[in-house]
Amino acid sequence: MQRSLADSRVKFRHLQCFLAVAQFGSVQRAADSLSITQPAVSKTIAELEAILGVKLFERGRHGAVPTREGQLFMPHASACVSALRQGVDLLARAEGAAVATLEVGVLPTVAAALMPPVLERIGALWPRVIVRLATGANPELLERLKAGTIELAIGRLADPERMVGLSFEQLFSEPLIAVVRAGHPLALGPGLPASALEDYPVVLPPFGTLIRQSAESLLSAWGVPPLSAFVEVLSVSTGRALTLENGAVWFVPQSAVEYELAHGMLVRLPLPFAGTDEPVGLIRRSDAQPSPVGRAFIDAVREVARQRMVAMADKPMDKGPRKGPHERVRGKKAPKH
Repeated sequence: MQRSLADSRVKFRHLQCFLAVAQFGSVQRAADSLSITQPAVSKTIAELEAILGVKLFERGRHGAVPTREGQLFMPHASACVSALRQGVDLLARAEGAAVATLEVGVLPTVAAALMPPVLERIGALWPRVIVRLATGANPELLERLKAGTIELAIGRLADPERMVGLSFEQLFSEPLIAVVRAGHPLALGPGLPASALEDYPVVLPPFGTLIRQSAESLLSAWGVPPLSAFVEVLSVSTGRALTLENGAVWFVPQSAVEYELAHGMLVRLPLPFAGTDEPVGLIRRSDAQPSPVGRAFIDAVREVARQRMVAMADKPMDKGPRKGPHERVRGKKAPKH
C-alpha cells in the first residue's frame, strides 16, 4: 500500500462507518445509527479495507469483530474524526453562527446529581452549545469512548483489561445504600432483621455491574440469605417508581436519590455499609485531547465534585431511618414476591 495514495483516498465517511461498526459490532446497527442502508455500510467498509490493504473486521454469527489491524487502526480513526469535529466547532464559534457540540457519557445513577450544576456552568461559558448526554451501564460507556462516539465519560473504574487506552481521574466515592418510601414499615419498625426482606420486593443493580457487587456484599454483611426473587434494573426512574409505588427496598447509589432523600420522599435504612463505596471519576481516551468545550466541561465537573466532597464532609452521617412528611402506610404489608 502506498502511504500517500491511501491518505488521499480515505474519506470521512470511511472512518465514520468504520467507527460505527466497531462500536455496535453489527453492520445493520451501524447503518441504523448513521441513517443509511446496510449495503451502503458494507460497501464503505469494503472500500476502506481495499484502500488500506488489510481486513478490518471478522464477520460471523456474533456480528462484526475488529481484527488485530482494525484494533490498531481504531484509535487513529477516532482521533481523526474527533479532530475534524473540534475544528468545525471552533470555526462555527468564531463566526458566532452555529453552536459547539459535546457528546458525553454518564452513568444514570450519577447523572441527576452531577449534570444540573455542571450544565449550568457550561451554559454560562458556552451559551451556544449542544450537549448530548448518553446514559448507560459502565461497560457500554467505555466501549463508546473507545469507539470515539463520546468525548469523555463519567463512570466507574473497571477491570484493567477494560481500561486499556483509557485514563481514570477519581472525582469522589459514593456509597451504595438501601432506601424505602417514607412511611414504609421497615423505616418505622424497631430493628431490621435479615428476614425482613422476605416480605417486600427488592430492587438490585443489574448482574455484572460494580454496584451489584457492592449490593451483594451489603446483603452478605446484613446476613440476608440468597434472594429467591428480585428485580434487576439500572434505570433510576424505574427504581424510584417501584420504591414509591410498590413498597420495594431499593439498593442504589446515594447520588441517584439525593433529591428524594432531601425532600423526605425516600428514607435510608440503617444497614451495614462497610466496603460499599465505589469510586466515580472522569474517564478519557489516553490518546486524545479534549475539545475547548470538553475542557470547560471537565473543569466544571471537577469543581462540582469538589463542592460535593466538601458538602459530604460537613454533613453529619445519617444514623438511621426517620419519619417522612407523609402519613404512615396503613393496611397490610406489600405482598411477597
